Amino acid sequence: MINIIVITHGEFGAYLIEAAEGIVGVQYEGLKNIPISQRMSLEKIKSVIESGITEMQSPDGLVFMIDMPGGTPMNVVLPLVKDIPGTAVVCGVNINMLTSAFAYRQNLGFDALVEKILEDGKKAICEVKSLLLGG
Repeated sequence: MINIIVITHGEFGAYLIEAAEGIVGVQYEGLKNIPISQRMSLEKIKSVIESGITEMQSPDGLVFMIDMPGGTPMNVVLPLVKDIPGTAVVCGVNINMLTSAFAYRQNLGFDALVEKILEDGKKAICEVKSLLLGG
């Protein structure tokens, strides 16, 4: 199974996981949330993420779901995984991306899952009034 690590500023990831699990079901394995706090030193953040990588590595792949491009989670993860095959760092995590990841991670291959996550995440970003009501 493809494992997932959600890394966000504060508890955003925990709440996002809770909401996504309410839609597609509880993820009993292969999922880790790592909240980043401004009170944590960069060394502590790096250590926590390194431990998460060690714990969650899977021969099927490991997807990092990050809250925003250019933030501390992304900046710490990228150097740690740059030489690890079967990893992806996906930024801009939203509930559509997580529900898609949870629903398809056992049935899709690594590359197909990453593409599905990106596709479904982009679909969720829209202005629905003009899209659905024409104005």
